[in-house]
Amino acid sequence: MDGGVIHSASIRDGLRPGTRIFPFCFRRAVWYPIDVLAIEETAERTADRARLRAILLERSLRFGDFVLSSGAKSRYYVDVRQTSLHPEGALLIAKLLLPALRASGAEAVGGLTLGADPIVGALTVWSELQGRGLSGFLVRKEAKGHGAARRIEGPFHPGIPVAIVDDVITKGGSALNAMEAAREAEADVRLVACVVDRGEGGAEEFAARGVPFHALFHIREFLS
Repeated sequence: MDGGVIHSASIRDGLRPGTRIFPFCFRRAVWYPIDVLAIEETAERTADRARLRAILLERSLRFGDFVLSSGAKSRYYVDVRQTSLHPEGALLIAKLLLPALRASGAEAVGGLTLGADPIVGALTVWSELQGRGLSGFLVRKEAKGHGAARRIEGPFHPGIPVAIVDDVITKGGSALNAMEAAREAEADVRLVACVVDRGEGGAEEFAARGVPFHALFHIREFLS
């Protein structure tokens, strides 16, 4: 791969703007800056990941004719909410995503309603049980027309380092929507993370905006 990701102040504390981050590691079909997202693969993590994959296969993967939120047509659909709203599935997602959020320096986690909602809830609880809780926030698709007329709901303040999460990334539209809303509210977006990456351009969209991306699974792990 040519070049590297140009570091901005939001990607990693301690690096000067303009610094190129090397090397890159191709892992599960997604590019990761390994100094930001290197995660130790313990026996427990491997077992948790295998169990979550089994739950996703059982509860979330469907075959047929579908139209995705991006407008694209697909012969399969990954309904991660069937897993993220399942008690064991929610716990495993939180356990597996939390190390990447910690590595990014995020202090809050949020995403676009509705796909992100159960993941945000699980992460706030699990992180608190691990001794250092992340606050959560939810991003509306558009500002409500009454009350405080906010797009972002939950504990949130300018300058807070955040991670954006989603259940499935295709072209990245929902996560980009949430990311831009967070940036407009002056948050420091450190990471975008998801459960399943369909590998259809989302990772490249985040890279173009200088934001690291982490997926627990690539869709090939379910279709092979």
